[in-house]
Amino acid sequence: MKTRDAALHDQLVTTDFRTGTRGFACVTDPECAVCVKPGTEIAFDAPIQFYNPDSIVTIVSGKYTAAVFGQVNKANKMAHHDCLEFPDGSHILLTRLIPGQSAKILQLPATPKTEAEANDQKRVEYAG
Repeated sequence: MKTRDAALHDQLVTTDFRTGTRGFACVTDPECAVCVKPGTEIAFDAPIQFYNPDSIVTIVSGKYTAAVFGQVNKANKMAHHDCLEFPDGSHILLTRLIPGQSAKILQLPATPKTEAEANDQKRVEYAG
């Protein structure tokens, strides 16, 4: 599968990939997964919609149109890590996002100044 790093002002769409996971794709090339670094700010065209964490059939329309890309479950290599962090501190895994939502990269994370900051921005790869 084609991949590339996210760039400032990229136009993205939430996508189901043939690998069985969900994430961001380039609007102009839906077969290209866009790799987003933790700390990247993302704005959606409408309130972010996702499947309820307790039910994969119930769709929730959130109250936020912006979020910060992050990662959770970093110690568990067999878990999904990519998530959106909301202003209230809550988060939702990217695997829960409803496909077809439009988004734009608002701001990339700052260049790390220390090794600890660089480690925080390093993506954990799914091992499943």
